[in-house]
Amino acid sequence: MTLIKSISGIRGTIGGKPGEGLTPVDAVKFAGAYSSWLKERNRPGERLRVVTGRDARPSGDMASRLITATLAASGVDVIDLGLATTPTVEIAVPELQAHGGIIITASHNPKQWNALKLLDERGEFLNDVEGKAVLAFAENGDFEYVEVDELGKITADNTYTDKHIDAILRLPMVDTDAIRRAKFKITVDAVNSVGGIAMPRLLRALGVEVTELNCKPDGQFAHNPEPLPENLTELALAVSASNDDLGIAVDPDVDRLAIVCDDGSFFGEEYTLVAVADYILSNKPGNTVSNLSSSRALLDITERRGSKHYASAVGEVNVVAEMKRVNAIIGGEGNGGVIYPEFHYGRDALVGAALFLSLLARKNAKCSVLRSQYPDYFISKNKINLTPQTNLEKIFEKLKKKYANQRISDIDGIRIDFDAEKKWVHLRSSNTEPVVRIYAEAATAEEAGELAKEVKRIFRSK
Repeated sequence: MTLIKSISGIRGTIGGKPGEGLTPVDAVKFAGAYSSWLKERNRPGERLRVVTGRDARPSGDMASRLITATLAASGVDVIDLGLATTPTVEIAVPELQAHGGIIITASHNPKQWNALKLLDERGEFLNDVEGKAVLAFAENGDFEYVEVDELGKITADNTYTDKHIDAILRLPMVDTDAIRRAKFKITVDAVNSVGGIAMPRLLRALGVEVTELNCKPDGQFAHNPEPLPENLTELALAVSASNDDLGIAVDPDVDRLAIVCDDGSFFGEEYTLVAVADYILSNKPGNTVSNLSSSRALLDITERRGSKHYASAVGEVNVVAEMKRVNAIIGGEGNGGVIYPEFHYGRDALVGAALFLSLLARKNAKCSVLRSQYPDYFISKNKINLTPQTNLEKIFEKLKKKYANQRISDIDGIRIDFDAEKKWVHLRSSNTEPVVRIYAEAATAEEAGELAKEVKRIFRSK
């Protein structure tokens, strides 16, 4: 059993003893702590409203009932969207003038996991200070429940998937006419979660011929739910066998988008954002943002379009903060997470798909041909276990001295850019396990692997 308490929410495996897994006791505890944080944040006596939604994993209904009941017991009114994507809940919070939101999803984790992802009144994830404040309420047990006449009301609202889709169709940069004329044929793999409801519905509204693969929202994931190439072989075979224009895959809560090309090859999770950014920048110049562990292909495309790219610390909340700081017009993460601020500040696979198809339709090109137009980079992903004796600060200083002539960022661990050779390496400690992650990128897989090995040798040297 595992329970991970972090600023971005509470994740754990279902079952076990309280405090060791995500048990009913823990779900109630953290929902109560979030309610207390909201009360402290708002005017005394103000009637609070929270939006909830969940993915389709088997524990979702049980966890949702516990959480919504706890919010009501705390005097908070709840608008429950039921089965809803993460970005759907995010856009519903400000539309409904709610004070916050809770998304009940463990994202790409296997089905035995679930989580409470916490939102503020803008429908955005809590920042570091806010997240720590919620955790403090939970640890101190500093919350109480209301008397009977003050109980919150729980209201169901199953309209927001359609509202989310309608809002996407109205976006000026979503070229609905071009997509309809293209008459795309697409297979969708939604890993048997809420994407199986939302993505086919969006695509059909755009005039796409859709074949559904793993789209029954019963939470029985047909494969590892992280949308990586090694987990999408069934989709790749289906696209090739059906002569589809492309395949679309999402994770269980639909904030990550992966594309399979017409020939069954993988567009690459790093390149979802690159392609969408290229489309946006081709119509409007502006800044772009991705995190330090994302491909430099976005930097190349941004500069090719005459704009400026900025890098943030890893984590969606950090990407969003940097996007706001530099007024970026597009950003996200290299895991297929597209953030389009003209719509909302959150990773959204639905808007990402609509923008990607707009690009593909306007170019009138095959998906595989589009991919060939972008720079080719390869990332080597590694990790080193930490021990109590590991002195990260000392190791980072050693690396800074070793590579003093290169461009270095230390806003999140240390990233070293070898600009002349168009390669980089990023070391950072994990938020979820006692390891240091080492990502290296270069023009070939061999070169990326060698760079990672070189840094690991320095890391382990005395």
